[in-house]
Order: sequence, then structure tokens, then C-alpha cells
Amino acid sequence: MSVSPGNRNPAAAAAAPVTSVETITLRELLRALDTAVVELIDAPAGDDVLIASVALVDSSDLTVETESQSPMQDLYLHVGVADADAVRWFDDVSGRAREHRPHAVMSKTAHESRAVQAAARRAGVALVAVHPKARWDHVFPLVQRMLDRSRRGRGAPADPDLLATDTDLFGLAQIVAQNAGGMVSIEDAQSKVLAYSASDEAADELRALSILGREGPRDYLRTLQKWGVFDRLRESDEVIDVPAHEELATKRRLVVSIRQSTEDTSTAPRLLGSIWVQQGDAPFNPDAVDVLRGASAIAARIISRSLNAPSTEGLLVQRLFGARGGGVDVPSVASALNLPMTGAAAVVGFAPTGSESSTATGEFAGMGSMLRLHASSFSRHSVATVIGDRAYVLLPRYKSAAGVTAWTRQLVDQFEAKRSIVLRAAIAVPVPDLAQVAAARIEVDRVLDGTAATFPEGRVTTLAESRTAVLLGEILDLVGEHPELHDPRVDALYEYDRKHGSNLCESAETYLAEHGDVRNAAAVLSVHPNTLRYRIRRVEEIIGIGLQDAADRLLFELQLAVHRRATPEKPLQG
Repeated sequence: MSVSPGNRNPAAAAAAPVTSVETITLRELLRALDTAVVELIDAPAGDDVLIASVALVDSSDLTVETESQSPMQDLYLHVGVADADAVRWFDDVSGRAREHRPHAVMSKTAHESRAVQAAARRAGVALVAVHPKARWDHVFPLVQRMLDRSRRGRGAPADPDLLATDTDLFGLAQIVAQNAGGMVSIEDAQSKVLAYSASDEAADELRALSILGREGPRDYLRTLQKWGVFDRLRESDEVIDVPAHEELATKRRLVVSIRQSTEDTSTAPRLLGSIWVQQGDAPFNPDAVDVLRGASAIAARIISRSLNAPSTEGLLVQRLFGARGGGVDVPSVASALNLPMTGAAAVVGFAPTGSESSTATGEFAGMGSMLRLHASSFSRHSVATVIGDRAYVLLPRYKSAAGVTAWTRQLVDQFEAKRSIVLRAAIAVPVPDLAQVAAARIEVDRVLDGTAATFPEGRVTTLAESRTAVLLGEILDLVGEHPELHDPRVDALYEYDRKHGSNLCESAETYLAEHGDVRNAAAVLSVHPNTLRYRIRRVEEIIGIGLQDAADRLLFELQLAVHRRATPEKPLQG
């Protein structure tokens, strides 16, 4: 399970919108992640080594790394890696040239395993212990955000001016902590921590849990609900004073919502998140409430900007999928994203179902990190993005088309079971090379557009399986858009049914669907075969064609489908 959001030379994408890339030192990264999350065990080359790329891997990925001798990332997150596998991997790394070794590894077992510590030291790789309760799907996006922050160029965290325009959420958290007094965490609308300031010994368990990506104690959450804190956050911009709770061992906090106002005064502001400040050993500063109000406005602009303007890597991925306009130098983009240029790939598109699209789009758009994690567990070179109300995954060098389909079905099921979002998915496979990814996305969109009303059971299909339905649907749309292509004889048949209360149209459609087999069609309609024969003769008389003629039969069936498509809310006449 690996994710590689960059490589050692992202500037290689000469034609892409990348001009320069800054790096962050391991020391800076660990300081930003906080001692509540990580602890440096050993750094043979010092903690000032540079980190520009990260990969999240499991044991199987370490085996691939060993076998392929592929270029290594600067930082590896070992997820569920057995100690023996880690030792073998470090020993392999130690045999590589210094410039081809990673700079650091994060692991939840780094504290306990002397063998892993010794192997990391032999390899000259810094070893960082991650708190056992930390969630990898929380730590990994935090690392990504810190790396992306360094790529954009870091602002000045010590700048006391809250109106600084070059800060980010981590910088803002530090500024608020300095000016309000206390320890700050900034959360999204789903209460997931986006950024935080440094903790000290006065931090309570609730803060530690939130930074680790864990939910707060249920008793405390119920208390907040009882006090009306969540309701007030949703409904107002006021700074809320949350008192300490001695029994639950939580300290006093100030919290303010982060809301995105709209020009339409009749529309309620959109809740983007909240800013929490835990009081430490000293009281809050006198102007803490004013500081939080200002920080709320700045955070709203930062979050809104991040939602509308993806990272440099995100832009490269979207351009690879054909979004963001203009041409793209595929080899350069592939190099920047660390993607293999050779070998077939698969493109998978996901869309909310028709009944879910209006309510799920906003939530679905915020699941990019989870989608990347799931995709990386299937293909170590995968990339994913959300464009509008659809998500797309590129799976280079997949092992089998059946495996891609099985993984996609599993992911659709997981989104429905765990996120209550019902998705449809379309798969383009094989995609010959990365230059064809944008075209494959267009084909995937055609499937998602053309089969929305008649998606196959399981809600997952491939281009090959849906080709007939998509092309037929587009042909019917084309005919429907041009009145001169309508056959008035079919209109006459529908008009006859309407006037006489008959069911000739339904009888004809069933007859055609059963390939002209009168007995089977009569059984479907629950009528005597002679009755159906009479109806078919009557149809031929009214429309003036013979259904035994192949051309007449094709045209008639096509016109019936166009008419039915134009009036889907009406039942078949009968």
C-alpha cells in the first residue's frame, strides 16, 4: 500500500506549472507534527536532512522496492510492516549509494524493536516513532500538507499580523497561539484536525486525541452537545467559551466557527470548520476573543482557496486527466509524479448516483485523501483526483483487469457502508499509455453520463461492457435532437393507442424484444398468441411497414426507443 506524492525532482515537469520546489528539513517536519504524534528515535545523518517526497508502504511494497531497485522517496511511512520485513528492507537500503537511500522512516513499532533501530542506523536512515494511537489516514495527509506548504513557499509563522496573506493553516495556528495564548487546533467541518500549534505539558488528553486523529471521549462530546456548542458553531460566528470539566479532565477552551459567507443573503453561510484554543498554565490573553474572530475570517479564506485551488501536485494530476485546459507534456508530468511511462494503465471514474448527487457532492469532494489511500493499497503508482462531482483514479501497471474491477466494486461497497454515499463507477481498461489518460477519462464520462438511468447491477461497469448502451444512448439522443429524423408513423401509432385505449405500442415492443417469437412475447404479455398476431398485423397496417423486413424493423425499434426516451415518466401505452 504505497502513496508517492512527488519525487526527488518535481521540477522536471518543465511544461507543467512548476518552477521551483522548496524542501523541508526533518527537524521542521517533526516540529510541525508535534511530539504528541511523533518522536525522533535516531538520526545517523542528523535531523537537518531534507524531505521533499513521501510514500506510505506496507510489507508487500517493501518487497517490490527491493526487487525493482526503483528510485526511493525521502520519507517512508511503514504501515503494518513486520519487524523482520523492515530489517531486510533496511539491509537492502544500506547496500545502495548514499544518494539513493531514503532520509527517514516513520513507524509505530520503532520504539520497541531494537533490531529495526540497529538496521536503520546501519542504513544511515533516521527512524521516527509514531504514536501507536495515531491514525495513518490522519498522519499521511498532515505530512503531505507540510510538504505542499514548503513547495508553495513558507510564510513567516512569527508574523503577528493576522491579516498576512501568505500564511497557511499551520502558520495561522502558530499566530493564534502566540496572540491568544494557549494551544490551537484548526478542524474541518467533520472535526478532523487540519493544522495545530505546538503542544506543551499542559495539553489535556482531548487535545492529544484530536491531534492523533482520534475522536474525543464520548462523554465529553455528549457534554458539548448538551451545552449547545455544536449548534452554536453551526448557527453563529460568536466565540464560545467552553468551561473546563473536572470529571472529564478537560481544560477550558475557546472555539469559533469558520464560515464561508455568500453574496446571497438568503443563503446561510457554509460551515468550513472551527478553531479551538485550549488554555494552558496561563490564562488566555485579554484580546483572545478578537484574535479568534480575525483568525476565523482568515481561515475561511485559506480553506476556500485550498478547496478551489489544488496543490501543485494536484494540478499536475488534473492536467494528466485532461482538466485545467491546455496541452500537457506527459513525460514531464509523469516524471514529476513518479509515474511509470510504460505499461498499460486503468482509469476509473466515480460519480454519485442520480438520487445522491445533489447531497453527496460536497462530502464526496472532501474524500480525496481517503480515495488516494484506497487506490495506493491496490497500485503503488496510483494517483487520484476529484474534478467537479466526480472522482478519477489512475492505476498504472495493474496486474489484471479482473483485479481492477474487483477492487472498484469493493471500494464502491465501502463508500456506501461507511460513508452512506452510493456511487457508480466506470472503468477504462486497458489504457495503452499515459498519453491516453485524458481520452480515457472522456470515455469514462461518456459511460457515467450515458448509463445513469440503466446502470448495471452492482453499479460498476467497464467501457467494453457498456459500449452498446453508451453508443445506443448517444444515437437516440442525436435522433431525438433532430425533429426531421422523427418518423411520423410511430407518432400515429401512439395516437391510435391514446384514442382507442389499446396497447399496440407495448405489444410491438415486446414482440421485437422477443425477436419476433410470438409465443414468448404472448406469454410476457399474458395474452393468447393469436391475439398478439392480430395486434402485430394491426400495427403493420397503421404504420405502413412490415416487421418481417430487417430495415423496417430496425427503424421502427429505433423510433420506439427515441419516443420512450423522450417521455420516460410515461408508462408504456396499453
